[in-house]
Amino acid sequence: MNIDFSNYKILAVDDIPTNTLLLQMILEQSGLKVFTAHDAEEAEVQVEKEKPDLILLDVLMPGTDGFTFAKKLKEHPDHMNIPIIFLTALNSANDIVKGFHMGAYDYITKPFNKEELLVRVGHQLSLLEAKRTIEQQKSELEHTIAGRDVLYSVIAHDLRMPMSTMKMILNVLSIQMKEESTIPQEVHESIQNANEISEQLFRLLDNLLKWTKAQLGKLEPIKQSFSLAELTEAEVETASILAANKNISIRYVSSAKEETEVEVDIDMIKTVMRNLISNAIKYSYRDSEIDVIVDTENGEVIYKVIDRGCGINEEVQHTLLDVATQHTTYGTEHESGSGLGLLLVDNFLKLNNGRLFFHSKEKEGSTFGFALPALK
Repeated sequence: MNIDFSNYKILAVDDIPTNTLLLQMILEQSGLKVFTAHDAEEAEVQVEKEKPDLILLDVLMPGTDGFTFAKKLKEHPDHMNIPIIFLTALNSANDIVKGFHMGAYDYITKPFNKEELLVRVGHQLSLLEAKRTIEQQKSELEHTIAGRDVLYSVIAHDLRMPMSTMKMILNVLSIQMKEESTIPQEVHESIQNANEISEQLFRLLDNLLKWTKAQLGKLEPIKQSFSLAELTEAEVETASILAANKNISIRYVSSAKEETEVEVDIDMIKTVMRNLISNAIKYSYRDSEIDVIVDTENGEVIYKVIDRGCGINEEVQHTLLDVATQHTTYGTEHESGSGLGLLLVDNFLKLNNGRLFFHSKEKEGSTFGFALPALK
């Protein structure tokens, strides 16, 4: 790493003036700015005034010794991260270990070698430069991510209303065309395809808006109690309309032996249900069946969506909840997706003290579900 030494300031502390003069001469020849002090009290003033990047500190000084001064610096929030290299004639193992315990970054014994001094100082400055670079890049990355999330949120919010209107119009057209026999078959199919695409786009925008709000910490659950079984029945009825496009039947079964009351954010849990059922439809084959089951077990209300579709191979299953991977595949009829749905499901469940579970076998189907604490 090429470092511009002129950007760094070093404080050399030694009670012998000839030592500080020698240190200053050697280091300034390398382009460093050097300040000196001859005791801990003077050094403290220099630290406050000059804010050095590195301190070369003698141990054996009259009054406050180097170990005590180093300990004081490490206890000060403004100075605790300044690297310290001890310069001392003490070279026993105990003294060296004590120095590191007091916050030393390195240790040079007197009389020191010029080349060794420059190498050790250069090494500490390289680490400091790397740390500052990482912190700067982290700050820039956080700023970029924050800007991206806000942009996503604005885009999703502004597009949601016109997409909702378009979806409603296409739904009405699709229903009317089923009753109109004079409409050509190709026109009917085109309207049907447009209706399905608008449903997918609306769901994507809705997921994107909720995801960005969750990432920005602007989405807090508003919890209330309700029956998960009753809500499931209503959601299955709504999802059956979408499933009919692939001639898929959705069977709802409640095996619960106890009440299925839970206390959660209803809108979030509805979003979770819709995503799990729509995924099941997406990866199911035409003319197949999907089971939606609500059960109770060990103080939890269990919700499961079981399909007999294409399934997911084991390697892909490990990446499903990886934000960096954001895995998505095409459905059985080439339906696309963003990969956000399952991440949103996992996030919403955690906000409501729930947990997501799934298991799948390639070419045999998948089971995706969640568990929520039952309301006592």
